[in-house]
Amino acid sequence: MLPPLTRGLARGGTSPARLRIMTGLALASAAALLVTVVRVADRGPELEKPTGDVVRVGVVEGQSVSGYLRSSRGELAALLPSSGSPAAGETWALVSLTAYLAPDKLQAVLEGTPVAQVYARAPLEGLRTPVVKIPVYRMPQDVVAGMLNAALARDQEQADYRKLADELEGDGVNEIRLRRAYDNAAQTAASEAAAYRAHCACVFAAVVRAAPGVLEALAGRPEVRVVDPAPEVRRLDRTEFRPVLPEQTTTVPEDDESSRAAVPSRSESVAPVTPAPLPSSSGAAVTSASPDGPAVGSGPSAPAVQESAAVPSAPPPSAGPDVPSTAPGASRGASGR
Repeated sequence: MLPPLTRGLARGGTSPARLRIMTGLALASAAALLVTVVRVADRGPELEKPTGDVVRVGVVEGQSVSGYLRSSRGELAALLPSSGSPAAGETWALVSLTAYLAPDKLQAVLEGTPVAQVYARAPLEGLRTPVVKIPVYRMPQDVVAGMLNAALARDQEQADYRKLADELEGDGVNEIRLRRAYDNAAQTAASEAAAYRAHCACVFAAVVRAAPGVLEALAGRPEVRVVDPAPEVRRLDRTEFRPVLPEQTTTVPEDDESSRAAVPSRSESVAPVTPAPLPSSSGAAVTSASPDGPAVGSGPSAPAVQESAAVPSAPPPSAGPDVPSTAPGASRGASGR
């Protein structure tokens, strides 16, 4: 296109110097366009962003525990061939236990059912401790490894709180209150660390995958409180599991300000030191779209009911008279299944 353009400009009486300037500008524009095209082509296709809502499985704050148990049993019964519905294949399910169990007791309870992850909490008297999610491939080795990781995390929390308490200056009302809160949080973290290190009876729920008939047999075991099937779950990393705690018998309580520690609480996920393929209690692999990497700070499958608890994360020392309270563990806006 450039030669016709220059000839047209020449016929219009444009000077040679001006022609050279305009030709240079045209060449520079063409070069810039070429560089832009090459850079865009170099990027390759855009990565697909995850779409779809997060699936929530389990009980939520304010929901009746008896109602949740009844509806879960009805959903499982509807998947059985005797219900007249088409035969269902393997499905994910949330298993809530009747009591807290130690790692060496889990294998017998969940035997024959591939396990993806378990939920644990140190049930300390009078304290709301956070729920920990532990991915599982080998039972009970990965549960023990997850507990040791949780103990190390609590050791670090204890050290952090001690340091924050030591750094507080002054003897005013606010400083005394905050120092006491840090001391209490450090003591709680130390107690949790000791419990996990001793392989405590702390596991109260598991996520499994099996056919409805296997889930029905699992639900009949005395240690199992309820099996909540979730055929709608396609990806564990797009699912929030919220198991019911063994001590919850009436209604899952809303966040109770009086039962919290004086500083904000934290929940977490703990993965074994060496991530393993997902998952199985019997050695058989189970296909899932969830990531195989460490679960610490990972996606939505971490939350469980009442994850906010008495092991708090520290606010800045400049906190005012009313020290902030913990954030709720379960979404208030989410409806129970």
